[in-house]
Amino acid sequence: MLIRLITHRLRPYRPWLAALTVCQLVSVVCNLLLPSLNAHIIDRGVTVGDTGFIWAEGGRMLAVTCLQMIVAATATYFAARTAMSFGRDTRAALFDSVGRFSGREVAGFGAASLITRTTNDVQQVQLLVLMTLTMMIQAPIMAVGGVVMALQENVGLSWLMIVAVPLLGVVLGVVISKMVPGFRLVQGRLDGVNRVLREQLTGIRVVRAFGREPFETRRFHDANTELTDASIRVMRLMAVMFPWVMLVMNVSTVAVWWFGAHMVADGTAQIGSITAYMQYLMQILMSVMMATFMVMMIPRASVSADRIVAVTDTVTTVRPPADPVRTDPITGHVRLDGVGLTYPGAARPVLTGVDLTAVPGETIAVIGSTGSGKTTLVSLLARLFDATEGAVRYDGVDVRDIADDALWGHVGLVPQRPYLFSGTVASNLRYGDPAATDDQLWDALEVAQAKDFVTSLGGLDAEIAQGGTNVSGGQRQRLCIARALVNRPSIYLFDDSFSALDLTTDARLRAALAPRTRNATVVIVAQRISTIASADQILVLEDGRVVGHGTHAELLESCTTYQEIAGSQATEASAA
Repeated sequence: MLIRLITHRLRPYRPWLAALTVCQLVSVVCNLLLPSLNAHIIDRGVTVGDTGFIWAEGGRMLAVTCLQMIVAATATYFAARTAMSFGRDTRAALFDSVGRFSGREVAGFGAASLITRTTNDVQQVQLLVLMTLTMMIQAPIMAVGGVVMALQENVGLSWLMIVAVPLLGVVLGVVISKMVPGFRLVQGRLDGVNRVLREQLTGIRVVRAFGREPFETRRFHDANTELTDASIRVMRLMAVMFPWVMLVMNVSTVAVWWFGAHMVADGTAQIGSITAYMQYLMQILMSVMMATFMVMMIPRASVSADRIVAVTDTVTTVRPPADPVRTDPITGHVRLDGVGLTYPGAARPVLTGVDLTAVPGETIAVIGSTGSGKTTLVSLLARLFDATEGAVRYDGVDVRDIADDALWGHVGLVPQRPYLFSGTVASNLRYGDPAATDDQLWDALEVAQAKDFVTSLGGLDAEIAQGGTNVSGGQRQRLCIARALVNRPSIYLFDDSFSALDLTTDARLRAALAPRTRNATVVIVAQRISTIASADQILVLEDGRVVGHGTHAELLESCTTYQEIAGSQATEASAA
C-alpha cells in the first residue's frame, strides 16, 4: 500500500523528480571525487613538496565543492516542493473521500480515526517521502560509487566492506521485523487518545455538570499512558540501531588504519590512497546509516499508508448514479415502497416495510418511542443512507437514480442535532443558498422566529463559534431551520427540530411556516403530540415498523401506541 500510495500521488510531479535525481547524481559524483583529489594532494603534492600541484588540485577540490553545494541545494528545493505537494494532495484526497461517505462509513471508521488519518498518518508518509527524496535516492548511488572508487584505491582492504555491510543488514532486518506491529499499535493508541479528547471537548458541559472531571482525567491518563508505553517500546527498538551502526563504523575505521599502516610500511600502498579508502568506506557506511534512518521510518509510514488507503479505497454505500436521471425541479411527490434498512452485521433491520405516499402541500408527521427508527427514516428520505429493501421515490424516480445535485438541491434537512459552522450568521445561512441576499436571510430568520435574537447578537455579521456553542440549543435549532428555509426546497425534513423550543415559540414558528411550505412536502419528526396534531398524515413507528398511519383523530381511536403517547403527555401536562 505504501508504494502504491506514493507512486500514485507522485505521478504528476515526475518532471520535478527527474530534475531532483539529476541533481542528486551530480552531488554524489562530486562527493566521490573529493577523496580521490585529496589523495592526489597527499601523494603527489605533500610527500614530494610540489606546492604548485597542491594549489592546482586544491582549486579543483574547491570548484567541485561549490558545484556540490549548488546541486545539493537545488535537490533539497525540489524534494521539499514534491513532498509538501504530496501531503497536500493526499489530504485533499482523504477529505474528498470522507465528504462522499454516508453515515455508515463515517460511523465505521469513527470521527477520531478519520481525523488522525488525515493529519498524523499523512504527515508520517509525507516525512518518509521527504527523507526518501533527500537521502534514499542518494544513498544507493553513494554506496555503489563508493565501492567502485574504494576498489580503485585499494583492493586489498575490500574484505572490510564484505564484512561490515552484511552485518549491518542482518541487524537492521531483525529490528525492523519487530517494529512494524509496534507502529501499528502506536497509531491505534493515537486514535484512542484523539477519541477520548474529542469526547471530552465535545461533552465538556456534561462532564462539568456531573462533576466527572476526575473520571475523565483518569480516562485521558490511561489512554495517554497506553500510547506512551507503545511508543517507548518502538523507540527502544529504534535506539538499538544506532549503536550498532556506530560500532561497525568505528571498528571499520580502526581496521583500515591498522591494516593500512602495515601496507604503507610494506610499500604496497601509499598514505593518500589509504586515506581516500577510509573516506570512501565512511561514505559507504554513511549511506548505510542513511538507509538505516529511512528504514526506521518505513514501518510507521507503511502502517499509515494502509490506514490512508483504507479510507480512499472505501466505496460509499450511497453511490452517485451511473446514468443519473434529472428531475429538475423536484416537485415534492414522495413515495416509499416497502422501505427498510439493515446495517451490515446487524441481527435485525432498524426499519422495515414502510409505505407512504405524500404530495406537495401535505405535512407528514413521524412519531414513536426512542429507537423506533424515526431519524433513520428521515436519513433515507435525505439519502444519507440507501435503503436495503424497497425504494424511496421522488416524482416517481428512485432517489438512487437521481443526480446528486438535483436531489440535495431540493431537499431541506434540519437534523436532530443542529450544527452550525464557525463563521457568521450569514455564512451559516448561506449554506442553504450561497447566492441568497441579505433580505432573503432576514426573511428566513423572521419565519424561524430567530430575527430578534440575531439582531441582539449584532445582525448577520454576528460571530458563530464552531458547532454554535456560543448560542443556546433553541437558537441553534432556529438558525438551522432558517438555513433550510433559505434554500426554498420542495421537500422539508424536520428531524425533531422543535424539541428545544417552548410551546409558544413552537406554535408561532409552525404558524409562520405554514404559508412558506404551502407548496412543499413537509416531513416532521416530533416527540410532542401538539407539534404534529394538525398534520395531514401521521406515521407511528415502533421497533422499526409502522404500527399506525392516519390523522390525529383516527390514531386516537385505532392506534394503541399513539394512545399511550398521547395519554402520557396529557398526564405530564396536567401534573405540570
